[in-house]
Amino acid sequence: MCTYATEHVQVTGSGRFTDGWTAVREATVYFDHPVHAMADHTLNIDVFTQVGGGGRRIALELTAASARELASAIERAMASVPTELLDA
Repeated sequence: MCTYATEHVQVTGSGRFTDGWTAVREATVYFDHPVHAMADHTLNIDVFTQVGGGGRRIALELTAASARELASAIERAMASVPTELLDA
């Protein structure tokens, strides 16, 4: 069953593609059938760039448990950063 639950977010950062690092500007997060992961459904995260002519993406397909662990790890890491180092 497809959920069609999709979130789009503008991001500021960099991603590593096969030909090197480049700016990334958009991410899409959705829960659906994976293309490659060995699971029935995964949380999929696609990070996009328009640099270098045409759109390219970095794709993640994570099991639900792995996605929750990643989200928790991100929250823990961000909580440990001194406030003065965080972007406004």
